Amino acid sequence: MVKNFPLEQSNPERPVISVYPDAKAASVDVAQRIASLIRAKQRDNKQIVLGLATGSTPIYVYEELVRLHREEELSFNNVISFNLDEYFPMQPDSSQSYVAFMKKYLFDHIDIKPENVHIPDGTLARAEIEAYCSAYENKIKAVGGIDIQLLGIGRTGHIGFNEPGATRFSKTRLVELNDLTRTDAAPAFGSKEYVPTEAITMGIDTIMAARKILLMAWGRGKAEIVQKTMETEVTATIPATFLKTCEQVEFVLDNEAASLLTGLEA
Repeated sequence: MVKNFPLEQSNPERPVISVYPDAKAASVDVAQRIASLIRAKQRDNKQIVLGLATGSTPIYVYEELVRLHREEELSFNNVISFNLDEYFPMQPDSSQSYVAFMKKYLFDHIDIKPENVHIPDGTLARAEIEAYCSAYENKIKAVGGIDIQLLGIGRTGHIGFNEPGATRFSKTRLVELNDLTRTDAAPAFGSKEYVPTEAITMGIDTIMAARKILLMAWGRGKAEIVQKTMETEVTATIPATFLKTCEQVEFVLDNEAASLLTGLEA
């Protein structure tokens, strides 16, 4: 059973929070909501723009979207996607790249048009990055902006790769990765020394321009940063707190990720 906690008048910095029994139940519901909007746009002969995340958090969402495509004829032919980020430098055929991740969990299993897929390019020459990031922003604007943005949250409070210190009005850019973020990524690379020290990421302002933002967090390991995000003031030291100023944001949590929050009533 889902417990929904709407914005409280006594706490204007707490967005809508939806708490589910577990990550799978939450992910299925998120995927079903995305599918409903895709179909609604198709009925109106319109495109839909999805902002996509990587990491372990959205995997169940992507698995359910693939199931809907295979078993319930959900088409992605009207979908345009923009991924949040990519390591730099990173070759797209590397197993650690987010290009490889998206193909493995979603793109290789659905009928999205290749020309509608956008993932930051980790192969650029450093001198090309600024112009590339500006063009990425312009591509998002050219298609009318992002309809639904999926997010996870890192233990530093980062969204995308907007690490502590990121500003509210940051745009797509090259950033330096926090040491804790690189530590958490180490298993995928075999050792922390092989984790890139930089990444290209959408900025916080880019993310917050989406018409709907779903920040997902699963498990006890995310409970502390979820609590800090919800129960501290808006601060650049925890970038996810900026989301609390957006009425279109929903925090989608499982019971364990929500376990340290105060003031939640069923």
